[in-house]
Amino acid sequence: MKLPITDPAHPAIALVGRILLALIFIVSGLGKVMNYGGTAGYMASAGLPMVGLLLPLTIAVELGGGLLIAFGMFTRIVAIVEFLFLIPVTLVFHHFWDVPAAQAMMQQINFLKNVAIMGGMLLLAFAGPGSLSVDARRNR
Repeated sequence: MKLPITDPAHPAIALVGRILLALIFIVSGLGKVMNYGGTAGYMASAGLPMVGLLLPLTIAVELGGGLLIAFGMFTRIVAIVEFLFLIPVTLVFHHFWDVPAAQAMMQQINFLKNVAIMGGMLLLAFAGPGSLSVDARRNR
């Protein structure tokens, strides 16, 4: 028996799913804007080069990409960008196999959280944004 809310064609499901996936990027991007200097210092302490270039790009991918996903605009492309973005971020900042034991569990959780988000981005790139999206309105 299929419940109406579980039907993949139900437009609210894709909308809510997109917003939930986008939320982590939007909040993270806003956090970087609000603590720009601290974030730049953290990135530099992780050994990243060209922080002056990488931080604005990171904010654009997180905040801009998150908003685009939430609205369902250029969704498939942005989902692939977010997926690719998360690969180096996850490996550089959540290397649980190479941190003190006291940090290993938290870093493993963050690593796996990013891997799960990457899976969500692949699904979004494959399935598209759903009918309640800017993309759907443009493709009518």
